[in-house]
Amino acid sequence: MQPGSIEISVKGKWVRVPALEIDEKTIVVRGTWIKVARIHDEWWMESEIEDAGVLVDALKQQDSHGLHADIFTFTQKVPGSPVRYNYLTELESVAAIRISNSEDWWKSLPQETRKNVRRSQKRGVTTSIRVFDDDLIKGIIEVNNDSPMRQGQANAYYGQSLDQARKDYSGLLDRSEFICANVENEMIGFLKLVYKGEVAAILNLTVKVSHNDKRPANALIAKAVELCEKRGASYLTYGLFNYGNKGDNPLREFKIRNGFKEVLTPRYYVPLTMWGTIAIKLGFHRGLLGILPHNLITVGLNLRTRWYNLKRSSKAGVAQC
Repeated sequence: MQPGSIEISVKGKWVRVPALEIDEKTIVVRGTWIKVARIHDEWWMESEIEDAGVLVDALKQQDSHGLHADIFTFTQKVPGSPVRYNYLTELESVAAIRISNSEDWWKSLPQETRKNVRRSQKRGVTTSIRVFDDDLIKGIIEVNNDSPMRQGQANAYYGQSLDQARKDYSGLLDRSEFICANVENEMIGFLKLVYKGEVAAILNLTVKVSHNDKRPANALIAKAVELCEKRGASYLTYGLFNYGNKGDNPLREFKIRNGFKEVLTPRYYVPLTMWGTIAIKLGFHRGLLGILPHNLITVGLNLRTRWYNLKRSSKAGVAQC
């Protein structure tokens, strides 16, 4: 087991990070002052780790061979089976819809959400499954280029080339489907759905801000639930439900309105070094969103949005000169 490196996507940018193959799993290490090891693409794995102890032992032996990590973290799959390991355990908040049948999901939705799905149909939105080819990639680029901002920050996928977009969206194609929302011949949104055993997970959900009035995001979620039912998936997940101390935010509210609820799954943290042990005791393993108080996080997010808006205004002013 010799350490090497692989490329991973971080906030729309491809970076090379240290990596190691252990027990047919690729372990990557990220972080500056606290180096954290985790399984590459863990969220999209079809099954859980069979024996975490093998990975922990191998990582502890690698420090002298060039791969240094202070903490190893891993999780169990939704729906959150009982805790299996005697490591530090914290419950991770996952956003999930329990799929029994689409009718039950529909009845559980707020009236406004049901209206939005119907509104999308009345305003000409249709959904379809598309093959991953150059035409789809061009449509994805057009959706991403609709706005340089997304959720209050710079859109990392704005202005991509065809090759860049192909690289970003070509992962896990053997068990993925692309659901696209169209108005006539214009693609106004897309959702990439990844199947992993009894669970399906939303990898990407992006719509054109200029067509928000047609509620394409609601139409895409409804289609995803329909596909999950046909596939026999028990859950549809969409990232995390709670992000540390961040509290309420537009994405969380969108998930709630579309029937996603909190499902708690065990996440484990294993110190590999003395510094890792200290960092865990101080709570640093939770990151800034898990350490800073909610009010301070809110102030920081507002300042970030103002800064991005100021940069946009400055660039627009220069372009007009």
